[in-house]
Amino acid sequence: MNDTEHLIPKHGSYRKLKSFQVAQLAYDITVRFCDKYIDRFSRTKDQMVQAARSGVQNIAEGSLASATSKKTELKLTQVARASLEELNLDYEDFLRHRNLPMLKPDHPALMRFKQQRCSTLLEVRQWGAVETTRTNTDKHGQTQTNNKTSNPSVSVSDSPCLSLAPETLVANAALSLLNLGCYLLDRQVATLAKDFEENVGFTERLYRVRSAHRRNQS
Repeated sequence: MNDTEHLIPKHGSYRKLKSFQVAQLAYDITVRFCDKYIDRFSRTKDQMVQAARSGVQNIAEGSLASATSKKTELKLTQVARASLEELNLDYEDFLRHRNLPMLKPDHPALMRFKQQRCSTLLEVRQWGAVETTRTNTDKHGQTQTNNKTSNPSVSVSDSPCLSLAPETLVANAALSLLNLGCYLLDRQVATLAKDFEENVGFTERLYRVRSAHRRNQS
């Protein structure tokens, strides 16, 4: 037993967690997305924003709670995971109800989005602006490239594809982020569960620190 063991271990560094960073960006995107594309009187708007916020807040609260309760940290992290899944379904519903395409992970636009590694809402908006101006708009309002050929040697940045409406792009970008966030939180929950099983909790740590303090005074 280590006599220098601290009662309160280091905790609360949630801002460094990739899961938190991804969830926070998804939240920022969702707030703007709902302001632009969801009826302000619709319950869906409030539900989407609250689900996005819940993902961010529960990651942070779980990290802060880890000092005294690994069980609470595990529970809150799982709540964050569930919130992101709920938001994921809302974006899928948005696309499906409007007959808009849900892009595959290897779609050129999403590949460019992933390569961009956006960390701020501004960077996401800049990516979207570039994507919507890649091609010319036809008389039906749909845009497409002049080059219809498919060449495996063409880089992702030059790959020809149908240009997409802004709401389609943003919803699919959000889905891509949420899929990443859910994956990261699944790994985080698995790590926390293992740590919860293998390491002592706050009550045991409290007993050991008190015992060490008594021995040092005797």
